[in-house]
Amino acid sequence: MNKPTPLNGITNRDVVTERITQNVYFSGDESGIPVIFLHGNLSAALYWEESMLALPAAYRGIAPDLRGYGWTEDKLIDSTRGMRDLSDDVKALMDTLHIEKAHFVAWSMGAGVVYRLIADYSERILSATLVCPVSPFGFGGSKSADGEPCYTDFAGSGGGIVNPTLINLIKVGDRSTDDPNSPRSVINTFYYKPPFVAAREEDFLTAALAEKIGEDRYPGDFLPSENWPNVAPGKLGPVNCWSPKYCGEDVPDLLAAKNKPPMLWIRGDADMIVSDTSMFDFGTLGSLGYVPGWPGNDVYPPQPMLLQTRFVFEKYAQTGGSYIEHVVADAAHGVHIEKPEEFNQLFHAFLKKQ
Repeated sequence: MNKPTPLNGITNRDVVTERITQNVYFSGDESGIPVIFLHGNLSAALYWEESMLALPAAYRGIAPDLRGYGWTEDKLIDSTRGMRDLSDDVKALMDTLHIEKAHFVAWSMGAGVVYRLIADYSERILSATLVCPVSPFGFGGSKSADGEPCYTDFAGSGGGIVNPTLINLIKVGDRSTDDPNSPRSVINTFYYKPPFVAAREEDFLTAALAEKIGEDRYPGDFLPSENWPNVAPGKLGPVNCWSPKYCGEDVPDLLAAKNKPPMLWIRGDADMIVSDTSMFDFGTLGSLGYVPGWPGNDVYPPQPMLLQTRFVFEKYAQTGGSYIEHVVADAAHGVHIEKPEEFNQLFHAFLKKQ
């Protein structure tokens, strides 16, 4: 699939590191203060190009396609390491580019990479701006503010929770709106608050369709489970990475980090992906009657993703860190795309304070 031409002011090249060859976008002067942008699921680094160009003059933007996404080298993700394959790739990129420290900006799944980076390499991180971040307890399979698992096998999380129609349509490069589960339909319905449509809709769709698909790639393998909804995490692929089965160490390790960089949490008030009633969470879908056999709120309630994130961030602040939460009105999951002026105002003011 052909890579879209970068915007004026953005350069793009492959960077060979000791771990992987990454497709990376750059903006600003090489002597600028580094700001590393990490994308989310079903997207890629070019979703950040406008945000990179809007950076104040003193900063240099750097945005890699993460392993499994975009035009980065196709290598398997060992999900039993949680987010570490992705975070170690980013650390290797920093080493190759001779970046000692950087500010980080992460969207959705990308925030999970930042949690792990803070846990393992906190001295390399100046600040973290998290846009609609995944819960620190992962996606799916947990309940309550403190991330209690719904089942011991973490059923309802991992590679088996992704709609198979979406997977098949990504695989064949579908660009239509014929199916509500098509990649274009999912992006336009859930990344943004309708009727918003991104000006670069076609480029964004191309980047999303570059995701690597397969049983051992996206979304990942899965196991049968006797627990509802009858699928449990496998061991490979990105969606297993953020199962609480494998990223369960992230919260205690995050809270134990010696250096706790300040965090800015920005989210849209209409986000239906990362939400206390996420339309991608089996607890929500079961409670609405969309998935039969739901065992009820006591066993498998909707995952309280925002409550969990706030719970962890409060503890982060109590143990030497800090965080600020901003809710952007009339925005969904892609705040930096839907509301760039408001996003940049919040983000730039935060950067300049560090």
